Amino acid sequence: MDEPYAVEMLNITKRFPAIVANDNISLHVRKGEIHALLGENGAGKSTLMSVLFGLYQPEEGRIRKDGRDVVIRDPNDANALGIGMVHQHFKLVQCFTVLDNIILGMETTRNGILQKKDSREKILELSKRYGLNVDPDALIEDCTVGMQQRTEILKMLYRDNEILIFDEPTAVLTPQEIEELMQIMRNLANEGKSILFISHKLAEIMSVADRCTVLRRGKCVGTVNIKDTTKEELSRMMVGRDVQLVIPKQEQEPGDVLLDVRNVSVASRIHQTTNAVKDVSFQVRKGEIVCIAGIDGNGQTELVYGLTGLEPLRHGSISLCGKDISNASIRDRSVGGMSHIPEDRQRYGLVLDYPLEYNLVLQRYFEPEFSTKGGLLRRSAIRSYANRLIEQYDVRSGQGAATLTRSMSGGNQQKAIVARELDKNPQVLIAVQPTRGLDVGAIEYIHKQLISQRNAGHGVLLVSLELEEVLSVPDRILVMFDGRIVAELDPAKTSAEELGLYMAGGKNKEGIA
Repeated sequence: MDEPYAVEMLNITKRFPAIVANDNISLHVRKGEIHALLGENGAGKSTLMSVLFGLYQPEEGRIRKDGRDVVIRDPNDANALGIGMVHQHFKLVQCFTVLDNIILGMETTRNGILQKKDSREKILELSKRYGLNVDPDALIEDCTVGMQQRTEILKMLYRDNEILIFDEPTAVLTPQEIEELMQIMRNLANEGKSILFISHKLAEIMSVADRCTVLRRGKCVGTVNIKDTTKEELSRMMVGRDVQLVIPKQEQEPGDVLLDVRNVSVASRIHQTTNAVKDVSFQVRKGEIVCIAGIDGNGQTELVYGLTGLEPLRHGSISLCGKDISNASIRDRSVGGMSHIPEDRQRYGLVLDYPLEYNLVLQRYFEPEFSTKGGLLRRSAIRSYANRLIEQYDVRSGQGAATLTRSMSGGNQQKAIVARELDKNPQVLIAVQPTRGLDVGAIEYIHKQLISQRNAGHGVLLVSLELEEVLSVPDRILVMFDGRIVAELDPAKTSAEELGLYMAGGKNKEGIA
């Protein structure tokens, strides 16, 4: 008799207003396998996994575990069945520490007093074993996106789950961290755990998964064995057409300086007595893409905060189009020609409980096109403008411009921000991980948009953790390590190995560190 599947989702249908997110989908996961779930933004992947984790209840279909029908009413039921989930958008309490978030719901008490010693030891041991490197006493609100992601992963490992759902777990990890996570997944699968792995990164799926199920617009396209397929075939299944994985760009000579950063220092958000950015200087010129590369936590976040006005400078100056903006407000920088695609789209890019149309005019609602002299919003103009951006940038939402932004998929939230920031026609675009969580079709589109900005004579400052993106999109690479620029590289003459050496601090401008 064949061994039963670890998990079966049979004929699952989940509907939301004006959209069928999952349309009669069946999924079969074997014990000890890594099963990838692939699809465009909004294809229904996260919704399907949310059904398995008990966050949503399906209108139709059933779930089986180890050959038996089960009812999963909420995440507590899922955890009781040994099902854990690392969410794409973190489920963390911002004012709690890393440790408190990990043990939340599984606290140990003695005589009514919370006991953390054993939990701390287990978390530190897991952190060391899997190379996750978290500070258990750090407040989540002070943590980088990368550390928050690692906290989510530790939450699941701490609970010793058998069925592990990873929803875009590598979106904010560095190449080295991604490889470590891939090895963690292999080890967990070898221990008999079953892993469901949502990812848009074809190279990761090809390297770690055993099988892959592809979704498109809420329907199941098919399931394939990874050893029998290719990246090109998977991308065709996902998008329904051939995709350019690397966008060609013409050589061109950069023009005048648009962004001039001189001797800038910015305080660390976690340790205010120290500087996260230390005496950094660089320029971005007309018609070029400059990329800041580095392992997460080496000052890139604080540098962007300083450039965009989210944090004050401790030292140095910033000029935009020849005008000193060192002490300018965020709006003055925006009106003066700067656009910003933020690292954390939900925290800094969107008001989640606003409809999509209002989010698309967040930077421009005060302009005469969108409001009267008395400050009243021109709702029909906002709706018309939003509809144009939704169509132009293929932002998929169940109720169009009126869709509550919180209800949209992460990838479509990202596309909405990109649409808003690019449509301002900025002189300088600061794009921080602009393709985070996007499918290959959307990545192709965003890269084309960045290159078109450059070709139009604008300047682009790209901050990325993606090695392929760092080596293919920019004209120049600046590597940050420990808050300093340690190298300026030509992507056409640089290998991934050399770049990784600089990023890890093993090499600097003078040679081997």
